[in-house]
Amino acid sequence: MFTQEALVGEIDNLRRFALRLTRNVSDAEDLLQGTLVRALEKKDYFEENTNLFSWASKIMFNLFASQYRRKKRFETQYDPVPYIEQVSVGPSQEITADLSKVRDSMKQLTKEHREMLILVCIRGMRYEEVSEMLQIPVGTVRSRLSRARKQLQDLLESPVEAGRLPPPNLQIGSAEKAVA
Repeated sequence: MFTQEALVGEIDNLRRFALRLTRNVSDAEDLLQGTLVRALEKKDYFEENTNLFSWASKIMFNLFASQYRRKKRFETQYDPVPYIEQVSVGPSQEITADLSKVRDSMKQLTKEHREMLILVCIRGMRYEEVSEMLQIPVGTVRSRLSRARKQLQDLLESPVEAGRLPPPNLQIGSAEKAVA
């Protein structure tokens, strides 16, 4: 038999061996844990005056081979991932309509506001970068961006389609009556 301290002393070497086998840190940790549990369960089979790492690594390799065979036999047969990856889903009509509304609303913004939204929100530039590029103070970038966001939000939240104003004196309730 061996002591638990001796097995703990071999953990680093076993971890490296597991990583070489699995080529994945997470799987290597799982394999290491399984090996340590199995070694402790079977410590009565360990022969004194033999190499503990060699004995434990043989346990690890056998566990790895068993898991590999099981995975090949069962998991790949019914693995839905290849089928799911082949299926493509087009954008829904709502998303297309929303993007169209955003595009139309962006066209209604002033040039400065549209430019700020594009540089900061779409291209992901920092305020300082935009400031240097446009040669304006950072505070101006922030205030223009704030006003642009507010204006865009107001346009998007308005119940009337962007760019189209209701006829004067026509209310929503009266429009329904006029249609009927």
